[in-house]
Amino acid sequence: MNGEKQNTQLLRLLHLASPSLPVGAYTYSQGLESAIEIGSVTDEKTAHSWITESLSIVAEFEAPILWRLLHAFSNRDAEAVTYWSELFTAGRDTHELRAETIQMGYSLSKLVSDLNIGDDSLRKILEAQEEIPLPTAFACAAVALEVSHEAALLGSLYAMIENQVLVCIKSIPIGQVAGQRLLLSLHSEIEVAANHSKQLEDDDLTNWAPGLSILSMKHEVQYSRVYRS
Repeated sequence: MNGEKQNTQLLRLLHLASPSLPVGAYTYSQGLESAIEIGSVTDEKTAHSWITESLSIVAEFEAPILWRLLHAFSNRDAEAVTYWSELFTAGRDTHELRAETIQMGYSLSKLVSDLNIGDDSLRKILEAQEEIPLPTAFACAAVALEVSHEAALLGSLYAMIENQVLVCIKSIPIGQVAGQRLLLSLHSEIEVAANHSKQLEDDDLTNWAPGLSILSMKHEVQYSRVYRS
């Protein structure tokens, strides 16, 4: 019976982290398109460096907030959900990065409602948020689907990295095989980022990433672009 439950959790996690989830992740590059445009990311090697650095940034702010939101939803702690949701939204320091998380969060929260997953208490907490960033909607969906916190955190990081690799495949381009090799090489980095994010104290969280912020602002006025961030 325990094995069956683990299989069910795995299938639900795969569903939640799937690129086919209709939240619009494929339309965003999170600054990567700008890095490709200016020549900072040009091949598989530089793509690996970029994505590894992106993971380290996420592990200092977005991932630990997701970890806290998972616990908050599990405990039905509406006050904590609101606090961490607002803090994360305030930490998106460019127009595009803020719009990205709110749009994807809205889409995922609507999916949670349309699919009627979880109980009323979870959905009420989610719907009570003035704005719903992606980590908040993802945490609610994971708890509603009874995915373990550890698996949900890994799944979220993997989904983010997979999207970055897809951007590299399409926009550098590096090719399908190189993309899969790149994704495989990042598995250990994802685990490191997840473990690090779980150990941070509240006062240790930081969204300090001026290089990424500048690239994001440049992308807002970039002449030719495919992605929305």
